[in-house]
Amino acid sequence: MGQRGEPRRPQPRDGELGAAIARAQDGDETAFAVAYRIVQPGLLGYLRGLVGDDAEDVASDAWLEIARDLGRFKGDGAGFRGWSATIARHRALDHLRRRRVRPRAAPLEQDALELPGRLSTHDQALESLDTERALELVRALPRDQAEAVLLRVVVGLDGPAAARVLGKRPGAVRTAAHRGLKRLARQLDARGAVDTGGAGVTDDGPRTLGEST
Repeated sequence: MGQRGEPRRPQPRDGELGAAIARAQDGDETAFAVAYRIVQPGLLGYLRGLVGDDAEDVASDAWLEIARDLGRFKGDGAGFRGWSATIARHRALDHLRRRRVRPRAAPLEQDALELPGRLSTHDQALESLDTERALELVRALPRDQAEAVLLRVVVGLDGPAAARVLGKRPGAVRTAAHRGLKRLARQLDARGAVDTGGAGVTDDGPRTLGEST
């Protein structure tokens, strides 16, 4: 359980991931490759939400650091997801500082938008998103909401783990994720109304990820 009774959402392969990490720390290179295959899709989706087309380059830098520091990691499969996301985020922010640009939104991998288990109403709104719609809607969110949604939905972290990655209180991250998902749900409803001839909701057009409302 997370803080304040928040249920943990274990990813379906976290047990396998934890076992692979333990073997990799003993020098098993094949096990490290297994961990990479499990974690990389979500990590790459998260980075695409931060740095766009440069995500693969940033991910490569992150994995070099992950491999270098693997011996210092302590935790289970879920913990490794959070630890690797923290490293990836630091490398993404370094990359953005070097380029002196704000984070750019980019298409999210469709399979990374799938969550296991029971979903909340706002989580369900994401199930129907195709890649282009995901791009348009996620980049319309304020940065705090966008990152919270990416970490919760794409990487699959629970609230406390996402908070550790962002260096914020779990309550703040839960609120940002809730507001972001609620906003996405409203936009989906509005677009549905437009598609069927309804009035819809007007806005100021898509923004780059990180731009405030």
